[in-house]
Amino acid sequence: MSSRIFQSVIVQMKEATDRCMGVVDAEGFVVACSELSMIGSRLEDLQSLTRDMPEQLFTSGNRTYKLLESLSSQFDYAVFVDGRDPAARSVCILAAVAFNEAKTYYEEKHNKATFVKNIISDNILPGDVYVRAKELHFITDIPRAVILVRQIEKSDVAAVEVIQNLYPDKQKDFVISISETDIVLIKEMPVNYETQDLYSVAASIEETINTELLVKTVIGIGTPAKHLRELADRYKEAQVAIEVGKYLRMKRPS
Repeated sequence: MSSRIFQSVIVQMKEATDRCMGVVDAEGFVVACSELSMIGSRLEDLQSLTRDMPEQLFTSGNRTYKLLESLSSQFDYAVFVDGRDPAARSVCILAAVAFNEAKTYYEEKHNKATFVKNIISDNILPGDVYVRAKELHFITDIPRAVILVRQIEKSDVAAVEVIQNLYPDKQKDFVISISETDIVLIKEMPVNYETQDLYSVAASIEETINTELLVKTVIGIGTPAKHLRELADRYKEAQVAIEVGKYLRMKRPS
């Protein structure tokens, strides 16, 4: 569906520039382009680059690229424009703005993870939660655990994928990248869950990230939310849990 959104933006922008422009995914495949024959092809100048690119705007080969915003720490899509000159840079930046707006609008309308992120970030009015939940066919009143995973000493963007692999059901469990160090797991719980179930989830995450990435974490657990509208408060509880844990460790006698 994203490719259709991107292509509709390109059609509207074609009259503004004679440069070839398009959108490429994380694997280097063109998903939308002003030159229709390029759609589905793979850009050779991107294949040698890693998915974890530090620069949002960069050049490779004879093209200028700009990463689009993503829910995860790794990029999903990038805009490309032919040329490495200032004009190509300007067109690329302007095109990225248009693509990001279209992508955000679509995700807010159809993406449950974006909806959940808006709730815990207080970016949605309480009254709108009911409306959006109905539009997304989202069950509102089942228990959901809010687990905040914070990487310490060093961080690795692959931690998001590690947690997603542990809980791959994207209709029930939501893994949200908050910052370079913080990841939130919103996990649907059974009605008859026990407190030990929450600790088991946290322990599994901590052990897996440490084993696979050699990254240490601290984990905060909020009281499971009984309704979607409670997620923001439970997220704050998880943040406080981590800060209190830090304080206790600092005060603990050696």
